[in-house]
Amino acid sequence: MPLITTVQDQQWETWYDPARGRLRWCLLADGVDPTPESVTTGVAELADDGWLGRHRHTAPEVYYVLEGKAVVALDGEEVTVGAGALVRIPGDVEHGVRALGGPVRVLFAFPTSAFDDVVYRFSVEVAA
Repeated sequence: MPLITTVQDQQWETWYDPARGRLRWCLLADGVDPTPESVTTGVAELADDGWLGRHRHTAPEVYYVLEGKAVVALDGEEVTVGAGALVRIPGDVEHGVRALGGPVRVLFAFPTSAFDDVVYRFSVEVAA
């Protein structure tokens, strides 16, 4: 990945299912790129009715709310956050997020060597 990039330069992925949620996201930097080392960063966008299902992963994570208002579930508690809020998520703590009253845009970061190293374990299992 180049040293300077934008969300417009990235490929977006979309999740729309009962366990993972309804959102789209892209990676800005993947830790497999040696510059900077071991940092994976991306942007998630939730529409008015968007949400990311409650889940856990071993890697700690940081959310920085860029735009909008959201409810973040963090270890059994729900907190309303808005633009400018930083949410620190320790490893293996259950968390999720949902839009509140409009679209939300969140920057996320993991101190991992690659996004593929982050194994999402969703709290809700959906039968196939």
